[in-house]
Amino acid sequence: MPTFDLGLEHVSLDFATKTIFTDVTQGVFEGDRIGIVGRNGDGKSTLLHLLEGTQAPDSGRVTTRNGLTFGMLDQRDQLDDDATIREAALEGREDYEWAAQTESREIVEALLGGLNLNARIGTLSGGQRRRADLARLLLKDWDVLALDEPTNHLDVVTIHWLAEHLKNRWAKGTGALLIVTHDRWFLDEVCESMWEVHDGQIEPFEGGYSAYMLQRVERDRQADVRETKRRNLARKELAWLSRGARARSTKQKFHVKAARELIADVPPMRNTLELKQMATSRLGKQVVDLVDVTQIFDREQGAVADIDPDIADMERMGTDSESSAGTQIDIVTPMVQEPQAFGSVTMDVDDADDPRLISAFGSRAAQIAAEHGLKAREAVTGYNALRGMTENELAANEAANTGADATSAAAHIEVSGREILDDVTWLIGPGDRFGIVGANGAGKSTLLKILDGSLAPTAGRVNIGKTVKFAVLSQRLDELEKLGNYKVKEVLSRYKPTYIVDGKEVTPGQLMERLGFEGAQLMTPIRDLSGGQKRRMQLLLILLDEPNVLIMDEPGNDLDTDMLAVMEDLLDTWPGTLIVVSHDRYLLERVTDEQFALIGGKVRHLPGGVQDYLDMVDDLKRGKALPQADSADAAQSAHTAQSENVRTADEQSADQPKLSGKEYAQASRRVSAIERKLEKIEQQKGELESQMNAHDPTDYEGLGKLSAQIAELETQQGELETEWFDLSEQLGK
Repeated sequence: MPTFDLGLEHVSLDFATKTIFTDVTQGVFEGDRIGIVGRNGDGKSTLLHLLEGTQAPDSGRVTTRNGLTFGMLDQRDQLDDDATIREAALEGREDYEWAAQTESREIVEALLGGLNLNARIGTLSGGQRRRADLARLLLKDWDVLALDEPTNHLDVVTIHWLAEHLKNRWAKGTGALLIVTHDRWFLDEVCESMWEVHDGQIEPFEGGYSAYMLQRVERDRQADVRETKRRNLARKELAWLSRGARARSTKQKFHVKAARELIADVPPMRNTLELKQMATSRLGKQVVDLVDVTQIFDREQGAVADIDPDIADMERMGTDSESSAGTQIDIVTPMVQEPQAFGSVTMDVDDADDPRLISAFGSRAAQIAAEHGLKAREAVTGYNALRGMTENELAANEAANTGADATSAAAHIEVSGREILDDVTWLIGPGDRFGIVGANGAGKSTLLKILDGSLAPTAGRVNIGKTVKFAVLSQRLDELEKLGNYKVKEVLSRYKPTYIVDGKEVTPGQLMERLGFEGAQLMTPIRDLSGGQKRRMQLLLILLDEPNVLIMDEPGNDLDTDMLAVMEDLLDTWPGTLIVVSHDRYLLERVTDEQFALIGGKVRHLPGGVQDYLDMVDDLKRGKALPQADSADAAQSAHTAQSENVRTADEQSADQPKLSGKEYAQASRRVSAIERKLEKIEQQKGELESQMNAHDPTDYEGLGKLSAQIAELETQQGELETEWFDLSEQLGK
C-alpha cells in the first residue's frame, strides 16, 4: 500500500439511508492537483470532511503525515457575525501588512475589492461572506488546500483570477489541492487528475476534466455498462469538448485518434438552422427589441435590492458604513475597476402610476410623485399586446422618448445616478441563443427584467413581439416554495399529459426521469426535495409551461456535472429564444451561440466568446480604456447575421461545410495529410519505445538520445493535433 501524505485506508461510512463509502483506500501525495466530481449526494463534501478530520469513518482510518497542515473552504462558513471583515478575513492585519506583499495584496484586492474592511460579517450578503472566507483561507500557508465549490458567488473575472492563483500558488511538485466544483472550465484549467465519487467508491483518472470525460466514455464502452443514457450524454459532451472552442484554445490531454473513434457517430450538438426555423414559426419575426434604452437608478433609490441584488450589495457597503456611528470607512480598492457610467435623464411623467417612477426611484416613487403634484390614473385603458405594455405605459414611453410634446399636465422629473444601461439598442430574434457575462453589480439582473417587461426603462423603448411567452428561471425558488405542501405527482398532474420533445412524444413523468428523478420521488412533497432537486423541478415546470422565450439566471446553481450535461442536452432541442446569464463560462458557451458582455453601461458583442471579455478586463487592469464600441451595432450585426441564416435555411443543408470551393478542398486535403502524419508518428514512437525497452539500461547517453527523439515526435504530434482540430471545426466535422 502506498504511503500517502493524507489518505483513507479501508474506510467505510454509512448514513441513515445511504452508503457513502465502502472499503475505500485513496490518498493525496505532495504535488497533486485533484478535481472531485460525482452526483449530488454521493459523498464529495463528505470526503473532504473525512480528510479534514471533522467526520469520523465507521471503519478504517484516515492517515496524515506528521506536521501536515490542512485548510478547507466549506460550503458554510464559520465566520463570527459580530467580527469585522478585517478581523475575520485578515485576522487583524493592518493595511500596510497585507499590501506590502504582492500575493496577499492580490488576494485581498481580488476577493475583498469594494468591501469596507470595518463592516460586520453579519451585514454581508451570502456572496460577500463567501469571498471573505475564501480570502481568509488563501492568506495562510497550507500543505493541503481543499475547496468545496470555491467558484460559487464569484464572477467570471474573479474565477479566472482564482484559477491562475491556484496554478501558481505552489512550486511544481509541492503543496496539494483538492477541489469540489461543478465548474468544468475551472476543473480543466486547474486540475491535473480527477477523482469520481460514485457507488461508494473513489475512482481516479489522469488529466483534467476533458481527459476524464474521454477516459470515462472509454471505460463505459469497454465495460458495456447498462447506463445507456448517461453514457450517451458523456459522449455528447466529449464531442463538444473535442470540436468546440475548448479544443482550439488549450492543449488537450487526449489524442485526436482516440477521441474521433469515440465520437464518430455523435451528431452536432444542435441543428441551429432547424431550431431557428421552428422558433420563427412559433414567434414570428419580432421577439424583443431594446431601442435607445437607458436605465438609471436614482442616487437615493430605496428598493434596488428588489430589482438587482448585486447592485444593492455593492451600494449598501458604503451606505451602511456611513450610517454606523463611530465606524471608520476602509474600502479595499478592487483589483480591476470596471467603468461605471453616471448621468441624468429628464422624464415627462403624466401620473403617479408611471412605471418609470418605480424603476428609477424605488420606494421613493410615491414621494417624488407627490412633490410634483402627480396623481394616480383613474383606470388602465387596456393592454397593447404588440408593444407588451398598457396603453398608459405606452403613451408615457412615447411622450418621454420619441420627442412627442408632453401634455400640459406632465411633470418634468430629473433622474440622476448610475447608468446601468447607457443608450443601448439590442435586437433579439426568434431562435437566438445569447449568453450574457459581466461583473457582480454590473446590472445583469436589471437587464433581464427590462427584457421580459417587468421593469420599465428610464428612457427608450422595449418592443415585445405579440406572440412572445416568457419564462424566467431565476436564482430564487420563491414560486416553487409556494408548492411546498404538494407532492411532485400532484404538481405534474396540472399539466398536459404529453409533450413533443426532440420529435418524440413524452410524458411529464418521462421528462422528470430525464432530469435525474426516480419514479419513487413522485410521492415526495416539494418541500422535502434537496436544493439541486428543487432546481431541476423548477426547470421542468418552466418547460412544461411551453414558453417560447426562456430567460435563465445562473441555471447551473446546485447542479452537479452530470445534471448540467442533462440540462444542456435538453436545451439543445428546445426550439425558442434563449437568454442565459451565468458565471460558468463552460455552460454559457455550451448552450448559447453568441455571447455578450454588460460592461460600462453597454452591451458588447463577444465574437471570440468569454475570452474576449476577459481580454477587455485585462486591458482595463493595465490602464487601457475600453475601445469605443456601439453596442447597437454589435448586437444588430450578430442579429442580422443570424437572421440571414434563417432566411436561407431552405437553400442550405444543416451540415453544409463552413468553407466552400477551393478553400474547402485544400482544407480537406490538409486534414487527410495530417491524419497520415499522425499515424506515421505513432508508428515511429512505437518503434522508438521498443528500442528503449531493448536498450542497455546502463547506456544513459543512448537512452537519452532515444528519449529526445520521442519528445520531438510528441511536440510535432501536439502541433498537428491542434491544427487538425481547427481545420475540422472549419469543415464542420
